[in-house]
Amino acid sequence: MMVLMIVPFALQAQTQYHDVEANDAKGAVKSITTSMMGQTQKVTFTQEGKQENLKNAVYDENGFLKSAENEAQGMTFKVNYVWENGKVKKQTTNIMDQEMPVNFTYNDKGELVKQSMNMMGQDMTIEYSDYKYDDKGNWISRKTSVMGQTMDTPRTIEYFE
Repeated sequence: MMVLMIVPFALQAQTQYHDVEANDAKGAVKSITTSMMGQTQKVTFTQEGKQENLKNAVYDENGFLKSAENEAQGMTFKVNYVWENGKVKKQTTNIMDQEMPVNFTYNDKGELVKQSMNMMGQDMTIEYSDYKYDDKGNWISRKTSVMGQTMDTPRTIEYFE
């Protein structure tokens, strides 16, 4: 009986915050490691679903990330999130007082198919296709197309279970 009480609590705790979903995944995710163009990035999460490297994170009453600060290449930047139906619809990054909005488009299966952005006055689109999934329903490989270049984007997901 004690074991049955612990398992549902652990699953419930994972959904307290939705940073995992902000990283295009679901469930009791411990870490996501993505490789693209020779660069490897690892994002880790708490059991409650919070991304560990975010600073000054602000959440709404349902645990959805509204804004946070992050660091990359020695710079700190603020990211604001707009959610729709449990998915990130828009993400605006403020770097050195420049706002860079990114719009996310999903297909009817909930897969991210396109990111549209304007970088310093130039419109740019990244398209995603050919998803492969693990046994938990999270993608572990997809094709990414940027400016006519298509590449495979693999990722490894570790779970708390």
